[in-house]
Amino acid sequence: MRTLELAGIQVPVIGQGTWRMGEDRVRRHEEIAALRLGIELGMTLIDTAEMYGEGGAEKVVGEAIAGLRDKVFLVSKVYPHNASRKGIPEACERSLRRLNTDYIDLYLLHWRGQYPLEETVEAFERLREAGKIGRWGVSNFDVADLQELASPACATNQVLYNLEERGIEFDLLPWSQQHRQPLMAYCPIGQGGSLLAHPTLKQVAARHAATPAQVALAWILRQDGVIAIPKAVRPEHVQLNAHAAQLKLVAGDLEALDHAFHAPHRKQRLAMV
Repeated sequence: MRTLELAGIQVPVIGQGTWRMGEDRVRRHEEIAALRLGIELGMTLIDTAEMYGEGGAEKVVGEAIAGLRDKVFLVSKVYPHNASRKGIPEACERSLRRLNTDYIDLYLLHWRGQYPLEETVEAFERLREAGKIGRWGVSNFDVADLQELASPACATNQVLYNLEERGIEFDLLPWSQQHRQPLMAYCPIGQGGSLLAHPTLKQVAARHAATPAQVALAWILRQDGVIAIPKAVRPEHVQLNAHAAQLKLVAGDLEALDHAFHAPHRKQRLAMV
């Protein structure tokens, strides 16, 4: 698995997302097994959040990484309404208990809220100094937000990015690359399957004996400094995701995809889900 440096550590360019996990106890065993399989296949970065299943996803992750903690780069996110000087350490402790670990490698502000960024950063730094987190970062920040933050200590920005949502290519992605700040792409294969049913994506996939999801992931990974965090529960999907990092799209593929999914020609409002 190809890697890049994130928060001073080499991590795989394809990790594992956990949105919607921990919401159905019937699927719990399946979700845990999927995450453990992903770790075995080299997708050792796992992204979660206190919001996902109101802590349920963190509990699933905690069970999945039992006995494997030293192999995993763990990312979690704090609600904006908890992002105060007092709220962040309390939220972090709750996440640590659910994850059954004593530290989080990378702790993100899920999106901007009511508290000043300076207060949130101060709380993050105290957690880092206490050894509760390795580094901190943000999610759903646009260029203006990052410029206001103005902190070289911010390790990453996690945003929506896929073939259907290319708005960040106009300014946010170039800004991140210029400042050598890795970007994490959530929902990299879209939602609900509509993207994966697109004829052009299916045609490119057929030329490579790949799946549309693998092409969608390879398309994202053509960019320097980008990590994709798809979610998968079925074992075959986990395996396909892991192998997508090996897929190399050629110029004709990229031209066809650009024709079907247009790159932005002006500033767009940052897309979020």
